[in-house]
Amino acid sequence: MKLELLDRLMPALEKRPPRVKLRLFTSGSCRHPEWVTLRGGGLRPVTIPAMWACIEHPSYGWILFDTGYAARFLEATSRLPEKLYRMMTPVQFLSEESAAEQLRRTGIDPAQVGKIVISHFHADHVAGLRDFPNARFIYNPVAYEAVRELTGLSALRRAFLPELLPEDFESRSDTLASAPVITLPPELGFPFPSARDVLGDGSLLAVDLPGHADGQIGLLLATELHTYFLCADAAWSSRAYREARPPHPLAGVIMPSRSDYRESFGRIIQFHRQFPEVRIIPSHCAEASSRWTPGRGTLL
Repeated sequence: MKLELLDRLMPALEKRPPRVKLRLFTSGSCRHPEWVTLRGGGLRPVTIPAMWACIEHPSYGWILFDTGYAARFLEATSRLPEKLYRMMTPVQFLSEESAAEQLRRTGIDPAQVGKIVISHFHADHVAGLRDFPNARFIYNPVAYEAVRELTGLSALRRAFLPELLPEDFESRSDTLASAPVITLPPELGFPFPSARDVLGDGSLLAVDLPGHADGQIGLLLATELHTYFLCADAAWSSRAYREARPPHPLAGVIMPSRSDYRESFGRIIQFHRQFPEVRIIPSHCAEASSRWTPGRGTLL
C-alpha cells in the first residue's frame, strides 16, 4: 500500500492521481467529560479541538475541508434559543484562531480559496464559511437537505445554525451528486464499497460516513509523504478507533441514526486495521491536533 493506496483503489483511471499538499489547523475548541466521547473514559472535562484542513491541489489551488469555529458562532449563539448550544457545549475561541486569519498568517489569501468541502453541517464545521467569498461549496446533498429547512430548536437538535451559511450558499454549491462514483476493489479489504471522485482526477475521494450527521463524508487523499483519511466526526479521537471504543450512548442524542454511526465507526476501525500506515484524522482529536497543527501551517 504505502503511497500507492489511491492508485490501487482506482484501477479505472488511466493515469496516477496527482498528489496534493496538506496542512492541518485547529480553530477553537469545546470541553466535555471524556466519558461522553470515549466509552469508559474519565469524568474530567477534556478539550475537544475543531480541526480543519487546507489542501493545495496542483491544478485547483487552495481547497478547504471544513472551517472549524469562527466568531460568527459566538454571535449566532448569543441569544435564545441558540444560546442553549453554547451552554451545552462550552466553546473556547479567539478571533486569531479563525480559519481565515490562520491562512493569512500562512501566506494564503482567503479570497484565493476556490473550494470548500463540507463534511457535514454542524456549526463547528461550517462557522467560517462566510470568510471565503470566492469559494464553491462541495458536499453530499443528503447532508444539506436534512437541515436546509430547520430553524430554532429543530435546528439546534442537529447542531445546525442557519445564519452561518452565506446568503448565496446554494448558488455557490457544487454537490457531490454529479461526482463520478468509484467502486473500491473488494480484494483490497477496503471497508467502504465506493467513493466519489470529488475533482474527477482521483486526488480527493469522498467516502460516506453517515450516522453522526445525515450525509456526513470523509476525505481520502495522498501527499508525497503519506496517505490521509480525514474522517470528520465518525470517530471522535484516534484512541477511539485504535481501541475500538465508541462514544457513550448519551452522545447518540444528536445523531440522526445510531445504527449508521455504529456501522461507520466499525468501518473506520476495520480501515485502520487493514491499512495501519494511513494517517486517520478525526476532526476533534486532541492527539492529532497537538501532533499535526502546531500553528505554523506545517506541510504534511
